[in-house]
Amino acid sequence: MEIIIHHSISDLYKYLDLPFEQEMDFSIHFKPAILNQIPFESPMFREGYFAISFIKKGLGFYTIDGNRFPFKNRTIYFTNPGHIKSFEIQELSDAYMITFSENFLRENVHPEIFDEFPFLLAEIVPPKILPGEKFDEFEALYKQINTEFGKQSIYKNKILGNLFTALLLKLKEEFWLDYNPIIEGNRNSQIIKSFKKLLESEFGKVLDRPQSGSKLQAQYFAEKMNLHPNYLNSVIKTKTGKSLNEWIVSRTLSAAKALLKNSALSVKEIAYQLGFSEPTHFNRFFKKHQNATPNSYRKSIFL
Repeated sequence: MEIIIHHSISDLYKYLDLPFEQEMDFSIHFKPAILNQIPFESPMFREGYFAISFIKKGLGFYTIDGNRFPFKNRTIYFTNPGHIKSFEIQELSDAYMITFSENFLRENVHPEIFDEFPFLLAEIVPPKILPGEKFDEFEALYKQINTEFGKQSIYKNKILGNLFTALLLKLKEEFWLDYNPIIEGNRNSQIIKSFKKLLESEFGKVLDRPQSGSKLQAQYFAEKMNLHPNYLNSVIKTKTGKSLNEWIVSRTLSAAKALLKNSALSVKEIAYQLGFSEPTHFNRFFKKHQNATPNSYRKSIFL
């Protein structure tokens, strides 16, 4: 069966034929309104973003990496980037879906997002059905998020970030305290989890110190994990749909954006901090992946 790849939230919007104006890091939708018909069966797809679904009234199944889970009224389920997914909806009259990127989390929730909310890195988090009063608490939060998302305020992202922090804390309380992983014992899943943690740790050091000395590359991560680079890349590509280098590029870009937005460092200093031997190499890298120069990106933030 063909697998449709959604690398970004904007790609998802294109697939669903929803309007959007620019590359997006966050969205929320009333789910019945974006589906052409119900019952509905999706194709298999691999997404490049995080997603949380709140099913107040609905019935169906979703599948993630071959694991099939039922959902019904008052179900909450969460997925993170890289997995192969599909879903079948038999009934759906009240449900919301929030999609968000790592960049949104770091800029608007917490710079060390995965330390604060480790369940975001988990391989597979089973769905949870909540009693009415518990689900009502989540509903109040996601509906307020939906209201704020529709406004054109200069503080929109900050407001969304604060509301979303509260939502993540509630999810952490409900899902993580008694978390019982399903696939974590699998060797490949352990490798993915270890790689993600190492990636966060190493880029955390890059953001914290004046100069990193050398650029973080695939060989470095393979050596740290005592694995051959080709094997590590094969596992990561098979499990997540993205190569080892694509993960590193994505994290480098995220770190670059954070430094351009939140530090007073010059572009030259940021280039060296991220391990680029020359600022011109950093400029080419940033323009290739962001379609803007570092300077123009920085100026656009403060317009």
